[in-house]
Amino acid sequence: MTANSEAALTLASAETSGLKVRSRDGDGLGHIKALMIDKRTGRSTYAVLSLGGFLGMNKSYYPVPFSLLDYDVTSDEYVVTIDRRVLEGGPSWASNEPEFNQAYADRVSSYYGTEPSPIM
Repeated sequence: MTANSEAALTLASAETSGLKVRSRDGDGLGHIKALMIDKRTGRSTYAVLSLGGFLGMNKSYYPVPFSLLDYDVTSDEYVVTIDRRVLEGGPSWASNEPEFNQAYADRVSSYYGTEPSPIM
């Protein structure tokens, strides 16, 4: 994941490994592929979820505001707090990852009805 030159001062991406994600109904969805982190605060602002696919093929990636995830200590998984259908209808890509600039962040936040996280 990359940040454009405008966002490079405040946004970084951290690839993750094995952070499982499930729906609020308990269904396994996939895992967190990366976290978008505000360099100034050190807070995660967005999580990029990797859903679907088989043996690494046909996966789709969904950026969601980190505020829409809860951590379940008992199961050591993140829980998406919105309906799965809402998530699957949101901004996503299967290939050709978009540039995660302020316009894209605003689009993601607008879709989910959350406050946009400034990344510039």
